[in-house]
Amino acid sequence: MMGQHDRSEALFYYFRLEDQVPESHLLRLIDKHISFAFVREKLKESYSDTGRPSIDPELLLRILLIGYLYGITSERKLVEELRMHLAWRWFTGLGFDQEIPHHSTFSKNRHGRFQESKLLEQLFEEIVARCLEAGLVQGDNLSVDGSFVEANASKQSRIPREQLAEAAQVNHTVRQYLVELEQQNPTDEPVHEQKLVSTTDPDATYATKGGTPARLGYYDNYLVDNHSCVIVGVQATAARMSQETVAAQDMIARFAAWQGRDPESVVADATYGNGEFLQWLMERGITPYMRTRDSALRKNNPLYGPERFTYLPENNSYLGPAGEQLNYVGLNVRNRAHAYIGSGKRCGACPQKAQCTNGRYKSVEGTVSMDKAISLTTRIIGQSTLRLGQRPVPWQKSSLRSERPTPASVDRRW
Repeated sequence: MMGQHDRSEALFYYFRLEDQVPESHLLRLIDKHISFAFVREKLKESYSDTGRPSIDPELLLRILLIGYLYGITSERKLVEELRMHLAWRWFTGLGFDQEIPHHSTFSKNRHGRFQESKLLEQLFEEIVARCLEAGLVQGDNLSVDGSFVEANASKQSRIPREQLAEAAQVNHTVRQYLVELEQQNPTDEPVHEQKLVSTTDPDATYATKGGTPARLGYYDNYLVDNHSCVIVGVQATAARMSQETVAAQDMIARFAAWQGRDPESVVADATYGNGEFLQWLMERGITPYMRTRDSALRKNNPLYGPERFTYLPENNSYLGPAGEQLNYVGLNVRNRAHAYIGSGKRCGACPQKAQCTNGRYKSVEGTVSMDKAISLTTRIIGQSTLRLGQRPVPWQKSSLRSERPTPASVDRRW
Protein backbone atom coordinates (compact mmCIF):
# COMPACT_ATOMS: atom_id res chain seq x y z
CA MET A 1 0.00 0.00 0.00
CA MET A 2 1.32 3.44 -0.87
CA GLY A 3 2.14 5.56 2.12
CA GLN A 4 1.56 9.25 2.45
CA HIS A 5 3.75 11.65 4.40
CA ASP A 6 1.87 14.29 6.29
CA ARG A 7 3.82 17.46 6.80
CA SER A 8 3.59 18.54 10.39
CA GLU A 9 5.73 20.84 12.48
CA ALA A 10 6.57 20.03 16.07
CA LEU A 11 6.63 22.79 18.62
CA PHE A 12 10.00 21.68 20.00
CA TYR A 13 12.88 19.71 18.49
CA TYR A 14 15.44 17.92 20.63
CA PHE A 15 18.78 17.33 18.90
CA ARG A 16 22.42 18.45 19.04
CA LEU A 17 24.06 20.29 16.13
CA GLU A 18 27.20 18.29 16.97
CA ASP A 19 25.42 15.08 15.96
CA GLN A 20 24.26 16.46 12.59
CA VAL A 21 27.72 17.26 11.13
CA PRO A 22 29.58 14.23 9.67
CA GLU A 23 33.14 13.60 10.78
CA SER A 24 34.34 13.95 7.18
CA HIS A 25 32.71 17.35 6.63
CA LEU A 26 35.10 20.06 5.43
CA LEU A 27 34.18 22.50 8.19
CA ARG A 28 34.69 19.89 10.88
CA LEU A 29 38.16 19.14 9.52
CA ILE A 30 39.04 22.84 9.44
CA ASP A 31 37.79 23.31 12.99
CA LYS A 32 39.86 20.33 14.11
CA HIS A 33 43.17 21.33 12.54
CA ILE A 34 43.09 25.15 12.43
CA SER A 35 43.12 27.24 15.60
CA PHE A 36 41.46 30.65 15.43
CA ALA A 37 42.71 31.67 18.86
CA PHE A 38 45.10 34.19 17.34
CA VAL A 39 42.20 36.35 16.09
CA ARG A 40 41.29 37.92 19.42
CA GLU A 41 44.92 38.48 20.36
CA LYS A 42 45.68 40.04 16.98
CA LEU A 43 42.75 42.48 17.20
CA LYS A 44 42.99 43.28 20.90
CA GLU A 45 44.37 46.77 20.26
CA SER A 46 41.50 47.56 17.85
CA TYR A 47 38.85 47.47 20.60
CA SER A 48 38.22 49.75 23.54
CA ASP A 49 38.39 48.55 27.14
CA THR A 50 35.05 50.21 27.90
CA GLY A 51 31.59 50.26 26.36
CA ARG A 52 29.27 47.53 25.16
CA PRO A 53 30.78 44.18 24.14
CA SER A 54 31.25 43.84 20.39
CA ILE A 55 30.47 40.90 18.18
CA ASP A 56 33.21 38.31 18.61
CA PRO A 57 35.75 38.93 15.78
CA GLU A 58 36.44 35.19 15.62
CA LEU A 59 32.75 34.64 14.82
CA LEU A 60 32.92 37.21 12.00
CA LEU A 61 36.04 35.59 10.55
CA ARG A 62 34.47 32.13 10.65
CA ILE A 63 31.40 33.40 8.80
CA LEU A 64 33.53 35.17 6.18
CA LEU A 65 35.59 32.00 5.75
CA ILE A 66 32.39 30.06 5.00
CA GLY A 67 31.58 32.57 2.28
CA TYR A 68 35.02 32.16 0.70
CA LEU A 69 34.88 28.35 0.90
CA TYR A 70 31.45 28.04 -0.68
CA GLY A 71 31.73 30.85 -3.22
CA ILE A 72 29.17 33.21 -1.68
CA THR A 73 30.31 36.71 -2.58
CA SER A 74 27.22 38.52 -1.31
CA GLU A 75 27.19 39.13 2.43
CA ARG A 76 23.39 39.43 2.41
CA LYS A 77 23.18 36.02 0.75
CA LEU A 78 25.71 34.63 3.23
CA VAL A 79 23.55 35.69 6.19
CA GLU A 80 20.44 34.19 4.58
CA GLU A 81 22.14 30.84 3.94
CA LEU A 82 23.64 30.76 7.43
CA ARG A 83 20.15 30.84 8.94
CA MET A 84 19.25 27.56 7.21
CA HIS A 85 22.50 25.56 7.19
CA LEU A 86 23.12 23.28 10.17
CA ALA A 87 26.84 22.68 9.49
CA TRP A 88 27.48 26.38 9.11
CA ARG A 89 25.77 27.15 12.40
CA TRP A 90 27.83 24.43 14.08
CA PHE A 91 31.09 25.84 12.66
CA THR A 92 30.27 29.35 13.84
CA GLY A 93 28.89 28.21 17.20
CA LEU A 94 25.58 29.95 16.62
CA GLY A 95 22.60 28.16 18.12
CA PHE A 96 19.07 28.52 16.76
CA ASP A 97 18.22 30.95 19.53
CA GLN A 98 21.18 33.25 18.76
CA GLU A 99 20.98 36.21 16.41
CA ILE A 100 23.16 36.25 13.29
CA PRO A 101 25.20 39.47 12.82
CA HIS A 102 23.85 42.04 10.37
CA HIS A 103 25.38 41.84 6.89
CA SER A 104 26.79 45.38 7.09
CA THR A 105 28.95 44.32 10.05
CA PHE A 106 31.08 42.16 7.76
CA SER A 107 31.86 44.96 5.32
CA LYS A 108 32.89 47.36 8.09
CA ASN A 109 35.20 44.82 9.72
CA ARG A 110 36.62 43.42 6.50
CA HIS A 111 37.57 46.86 5.21
CA GLY A 112 38.48 48.11 8.69
CA ARG A 113 40.01 45.99 11.43
CA PHE A 114 40.62 42.90 9.30
CA GLN A 115 42.40 44.80 6.55
CA GLU A 116 44.42 47.06 8.86
CA SER A 117 45.65 44.11 10.94
CA LYS A 118 46.20 41.85 7.87
CA LEU A 119 44.16 39.22 9.69
CA LEU A 120 43.18 37.24 6.59
CA GLU A 121 46.83 37.15 5.48
CA GLN A 122 47.80 35.78 8.88
CA LEU A 123 45.07 33.12 8.60
CA PHE A 124 46.55 32.04 5.27
CA GLU A 125 50.02 31.87 6.79
CA GLU A 126 48.67 29.83 9.69
CA ILE A 127 47.19 27.26 7.31
CA VAL A 128 50.40 27.02 5.26
CA ALA A 129 52.40 26.61 8.50
CA ARG A 130 50.14 23.73 9.55
CA CYS A 131 50.63 22.07 6.15
CA LEU A 132 54.41 22.37 6.57
CA GLU A 133 54.29 20.95 10.12
CA ALA A 134 52.19 18.00 9.00
CA GLY A 135 54.56 17.22 6.10
CA LEU A 136 51.83 17.77 3.52
CA VAL A 137 53.84 20.52 1.83
CA GLN A 138 57.41 19.52 0.96
CA GLY A 139 58.43 22.94 -0.37
CA ASP A 140 61.21 21.61 -2.61
CA ASN A 141 59.67 22.05 -6.06
CA LEU A 142 57.28 24.93 -6.68
CA SER A 143 55.23 26.29 -9.57
CA VAL A 144 54.26 29.92 -10.10
CA ASP A 145 51.67 31.46 -12.38
CA GLY A 146 49.31 34.42 -12.58
CA SER A 147 45.65 34.62 -13.61
CA PHE A 148 43.89 37.64 -15.04
CA VAL A 149 41.00 38.70 -12.81
CA GLU A 150 38.55 41.00 -14.55
CA ALA A 151 37.58 44.16 -12.68
CA ASN A 152 33.97 45.17 -12.23
CA ALA A 153 34.44 48.16 -14.53
CA SER A 154 33.72 48.86 -18.18
CA LYS A 155 36.40 49.93 -20.63
CA GLN A 156 34.06 52.80 -21.58
CA SER A 157 34.64 54.25 -18.11
CA ARG A 158 38.25 55.14 -18.95
CA ILE A 159 39.19 58.80 -19.16
CA PRO A 160 42.51 60.69 -19.20
CA ARG A 161 44.21 60.41 -15.83
CA GLU A 162 44.42 64.16 -15.34
CA GLN A 163 40.60 64.39 -15.61
CA LEU A 164 39.93 61.79 -12.93
CA ALA A 165 39.64 64.24 -10.03
CA GLU A 166 37.10 66.43 -11.81
CA ALA A 167 35.09 63.55 -13.28
CA ALA A 168 34.65 61.98 -9.87
CA GLN A 169 33.53 65.33 -8.38
CA VAL A 170 36.41 64.86 -6.03
CA ASN A 171 36.40 66.30 -2.55
CA HIS A 172 39.36 66.35 -0.18
CA THR A 173 38.75 62.74 0.90
CA VAL A 174 39.13 61.30 -2.60
CA ARG A 175 42.07 63.55 -3.41
CA GLN A 176 43.73 62.36 -0.25
CA TYR A 177 42.94 58.78 -1.28
CA LEU A 178 44.82 59.21 -4.56
CA VAL A 179 47.84 60.60 -2.70
CA GLU A 180 47.74 57.87 -0.06
CA LEU A 181 47.41 55.22 -2.76
CA GLU A 182 50.78 56.21 -4.20
CA GLN A 183 52.37 56.37 -0.75
CA GLN A 184 51.06 52.98 0.38
CA ASN A 185 52.10 51.15 -2.79
CA PRO A 186 55.76 52.00 -3.36
CA THR A 187 57.70 49.98 -5.94
CA ASP A 188 61.41 49.61 -6.53
CA GLU A 189 60.81 50.08 -10.22
CA PRO A 190 57.93 52.33 -11.38
CA VAL A 191 55.00 50.45 -12.87
CA HIS A 192 53.91 51.72 -16.27
CA GLU A 193 51.28 54.39 -15.63
CA GLN A 194 48.28 54.29 -17.93
CA LYS A 195 47.20 57.44 -19.68
CA LEU A 196 43.55 56.38 -19.40
CA VAL A 197 42.07 55.23 -16.10
CA SER A 198 38.63 53.97 -15.14
CA THR A 199 36.39 56.27 -13.13
CA THR A 200 34.80 53.15 -11.61
CA ASP A 201 38.06 51.45 -10.61
CA PRO A 202 41.12 53.71 -11.04
CA ASP A 203 43.48 50.94 -9.85
CA ALA A 204 42.44 48.48 -12.57
CA THR A 205 44.79 47.99 -15.52
CA TYR A 206 43.59 47.79 -19.12
CA ALA A 207 45.36 44.69 -20.39
CA THR A 208 45.03 41.34 -22.12
CA LYS A 209 46.40 37.87 -21.51
CA GLY A 210 46.39 34.69 -23.55
CA GLY A 211 45.08 36.31 -26.73
CA THR A 212 41.82 37.46 -25.12
CA PRO A 213 40.35 40.94 -25.78
CA ALA A 214 41.74 43.70 -23.58
CA ARG A 215 39.83 44.26 -20.34
CA LEU A 216 40.20 46.10 -17.06
CA GLY A 217 41.54 43.88 -14.31
CA TYR A 218 44.35 42.65 -12.12
CA TYR A 219 46.73 39.70 -11.90
CA ASP A 220 46.16 37.16 -9.14
CA ASN A 221 49.49 35.39 -8.64
CA TYR A 222 49.87 31.98 -7.00
CA LEU A 223 52.81 29.93 -5.74
CA VAL A 224 52.03 26.20 -5.53
CA ASP A 225 53.80 23.23 -3.97
CA ASN A 226 54.11 20.64 -6.77
CA HIS A 227 53.96 17.62 -4.45
CA SER A 228 50.68 18.48 -2.72
CA CYS A 229 49.20 21.12 -5.07
CA VAL A 230 48.69 23.30 -1.99
CA ILE A 231 48.79 27.04 -2.66
CA VAL A 232 51.58 28.43 -0.48
CA GLY A 233 51.66 32.01 -1.77
CA VAL A 234 49.15 34.54 -3.11
CA GLN A 235 49.70 38.11 -4.25
CA ALA A 236 47.60 40.52 -6.33
CA THR A 237 49.33 42.95 -8.67
CA ALA A 238 48.61 45.31 -11.53
CA ALA A 239 47.90 43.47 -14.78
CA ARG A 240 51.42 43.93 -16.14
CA MET A 241 53.75 41.12 -17.21
CA SER A 242 56.64 42.74 -15.37
CA GLN A 243 54.66 42.59 -12.12
CA GLU A 244 54.25 38.80 -12.34
CA THR A 245 57.96 38.22 -11.77
CA VAL A 246 58.02 40.83 -9.00
CA ALA A 247 55.19 38.97 -7.26
CA ALA A 248 56.94 35.64 -7.84
CA GLN A 249 60.10 36.90 -6.12
CA ASP A 250 58.09 38.21 -3.16
CA MET A 251 56.14 34.95 -2.75
CA ILE A 252 59.21 32.71 -3.07
CA ALA A 253 61.20 34.82 -0.59
CA ARG A 254 58.29 34.86 1.87
CA PHE A 255 57.75 31.11 1.63
CA ALA A 256 61.49 30.45 1.99
CA ALA A 257 61.44 32.48 5.22
CA TRP A 258 58.52 30.40 6.54
CA GLN A 259 60.19 27.06 5.94
CA GLY A 260 63.72 28.25 6.71
CA ARG A 261 65.27 27.35 3.35
CA ASP A 262 64.99 28.09 -0.36
CA PRO A 263 63.16 25.68 -2.67
CA GLU A 264 65.21 23.50 -5.00
CA SER A 265 63.37 24.44 -8.20
CA VAL A 266 60.65 26.66 -9.64
CA VAL A 267 58.51 25.83 -12.68
CA ALA A 268 56.88 28.60 -14.73
CA ASP A 269 55.86 29.45 -18.26
CA ALA A 270 57.72 31.72 -20.67
CA THR A 271 56.17 34.83 -19.10
CA TYR A 272 58.65 34.47 -16.27
CA GLY A 273 61.62 33.65 -18.49
CA ASN A 274 63.27 37.05 -18.36
CA GLY A 275 66.90 37.66 -17.52
CA GLU A 276 66.32 39.41 -14.21
CA PHE A 277 64.14 36.63 -12.74
CA LEU A 278 66.42 33.85 -13.98
CA GLN A 279 69.42 35.59 -12.45
CA TRP A 280 67.53 36.13 -9.16
CA LEU A 281 66.77 32.41 -8.96
CA MET A 282 70.28 31.28 -9.84
CA GLU A 283 71.87 33.57 -7.24
CA ARG A 284 69.79 31.75 -4.60
CA GLY A 285 70.62 28.28 -5.89
CA ILE A 286 67.08 27.72 -7.18
CA THR A 287 66.92 25.75 -10.43
CA PRO A 288 64.57 27.42 -12.96
CA TYR A 289 62.43 25.22 -15.21
CA MET A 290 61.12 27.66 -17.80
CA ARG A 291 61.73 28.91 -21.30
CA THR A 292 63.04 32.40 -21.89
CA ARG A 293 60.67 34.80 -23.57
CA ASP A 294 62.77 35.20 -26.68
CA SER A 295 63.18 31.41 -27.07
CA ALA A 296 59.40 31.07 -27.04
CA LEU A 297 59.13 33.75 -29.73
CA ARG A 298 62.04 32.26 -31.69
CA LYS A 299 60.48 28.81 -32.03
CA ASN A 300 61.55 27.25 -35.36
CA ASN A 301 63.55 30.40 -36.11
CA PRO A 302 66.72 29.43 -38.06
CA LEU A 303 68.59 32.65 -37.17
CA TYR A 304 71.35 32.78 -34.56
CA GLY A 305 70.11 32.81 -31.00
CA PRO A 306 71.76 34.52 -28.00
CA GLU A 307 73.72 31.37 -27.15
CA ARG A 308 75.92 32.06 -30.21
CA PHE A 309 77.19 35.31 -28.67
CA THR A 310 79.91 35.76 -26.04
CA TYR A 311 79.67 38.31 -23.24
CA LEU A 312 82.68 40.59 -22.69
CA PRO A 313 82.57 41.81 -19.07
CA GLU A 314 85.46 44.26 -19.43
CA ASN A 315 83.42 46.58 -21.66
CA ASN A 316 79.88 45.25 -21.11
CA SER A 317 79.28 44.10 -24.68
CA TYR A 318 78.69 40.94 -26.71
CA LEU A 319 80.87 39.40 -29.41
CA GLY A 320 79.14 37.77 -32.38
CA PRO A 321 80.13 34.50 -34.12
CA ALA A 322 82.08 36.46 -36.76
CA GLY A 323 83.80 38.72 -34.23
CA GLU A 324 81.48 41.73 -34.62
CA GLN A 325 80.72 43.65 -31.41
CA LEU A 326 77.26 44.43 -30.02
CA ASN A 327 77.20 47.42 -27.65
CA TYR A 328 75.00 48.01 -24.61
CA VAL A 329 72.10 50.43 -25.19
CA GLY A 330 70.03 50.14 -21.98
CA LEU A 331 67.39 48.16 -20.12
CA ASN A 332 64.34 46.84 -21.97
CA VAL A 333 61.71 47.59 -19.34
CA ARG A 334 59.07 45.36 -20.92
CA ASN A 335 61.28 42.25 -21.02
CA ARG A 336 63.35 43.28 -17.97
CA ALA A 337 66.56 42.42 -19.81
CA HIS A 338 69.60 44.44 -20.92
CA ALA A 339 69.68 45.21 -24.66
CA TYR A 340 72.77 45.03 -26.87
CA ILE A 341 72.79 45.94 -30.57
CA GLY A 342 75.21 46.01 -33.45
CA SER A 343 75.34 48.72 -36.10
CA GLY A 344 74.29 48.83 -39.72
CA LYS A 345 77.90 49.31 -40.77
CA ARG A 346 79.36 46.40 -38.80
CA CYS A 347 76.48 43.98 -39.43
CA GLY A 348 76.19 44.93 -43.09
CA ALA A 349 79.80 43.87 -43.72
CA CYS A 350 79.51 40.66 -41.69
CA PRO A 351 79.76 37.48 -43.83
CA GLN A 352 77.30 35.66 -41.54
CA LYS A 353 74.59 38.35 -41.55
CA ALA A 354 72.12 36.15 -43.46
CA GLN A 355 72.30 33.50 -40.72
CA CYS A 356 72.18 36.09 -37.95
CA THR A 357 69.41 38.62 -38.67
CA ASN A 358 66.92 39.81 -41.26
CA GLY A 359 67.22 43.43 -40.12
CA ARG A 360 69.88 46.07 -40.63
CA TYR A 361 71.65 45.01 -37.45
CA LYS A 362 71.51 42.30 -34.77
CA SER A 363 70.11 42.82 -31.28
CA VAL A 364 70.61 40.59 -28.24
CA GLU A 365 68.94 40.80 -24.84
CA GLY A 366 71.36 39.75 -22.10
CA THR A 367 70.85 38.91 -18.44
CA VAL A 368 73.88 40.83 -17.23
CA SER A 369 73.48 43.23 -14.30
CA MET A 370 75.33 46.49 -14.63
CA ASP A 371 77.17 45.90 -11.34
CA LYS A 372 78.15 42.28 -11.99
CA ALA A 373 80.05 40.48 -14.73
CA ILE A 374 77.84 37.44 -15.35
CA SER A 375 78.04 35.34 -18.49
CA LEU A 376 75.20 33.90 -20.52
CA THR A 377 74.87 31.05 -18.01
CA THR A 378 71.46 32.01 -16.71
CA ARG A 379 70.13 32.68 -20.19
CA ILE A 380 71.37 29.37 -21.58
CA ILE A 381 69.95 27.53 -18.56
CA GLY A 382 66.61 29.22 -19.04
CA GLN A 383 66.56 28.61 -22.79
CA SER A 384 68.23 25.26 -23.40
CA THR A 385 69.26 23.27 -20.35
CA LEU A 386 66.01 23.61 -18.44
CA ARG A 387 63.49 24.03 -21.20
CA LEU A 388 59.96 22.71 -20.97
CA GLY A 389 59.17 19.87 -23.36
CA GLN A 390 57.40 20.32 -26.68
CA ARG A 391 54.11 18.97 -25.34
CA PRO A 392 52.16 21.60 -23.40
CA VAL A 393 51.58 20.80 -19.74
CA PRO A 394 48.06 21.15 -18.26
CA TRP A 395 48.86 23.87 -15.70
CA GLN A 396 49.96 26.33 -18.37
CA LYS A 397 46.47 26.60 -19.88
CA SER A 398 44.21 25.75 -16.97
CA SER A 399 43.85 26.54 -13.30
CA LEU A 400 46.57 25.85 -10.78
CA ARG A 401 44.51 23.00 -9.37
CA SER A 402 45.40 20.91 -12.40
CA GLU A 403 48.31 18.49 -12.38
CA ARG A 404 51.64 20.27 -12.51
CA PRO A 405 54.97 19.08 -13.88
CA THR A 406 57.76 18.24 -11.45
CA PRO A 407 61.42 18.45 -12.40
CA ALA A 408 61.41 14.73 -13.21
CA SER A 409 58.82 15.32 -15.95
CA VAL A 410 60.63 18.27 -17.51
CA ASP A 411 62.55 17.67 -20.71
CA ARG A 412 66.24 18.56 -20.21
CA ARG A 413 67.95 19.34 -23.48
CA TRP A 414 71.38 20.68 -24.28
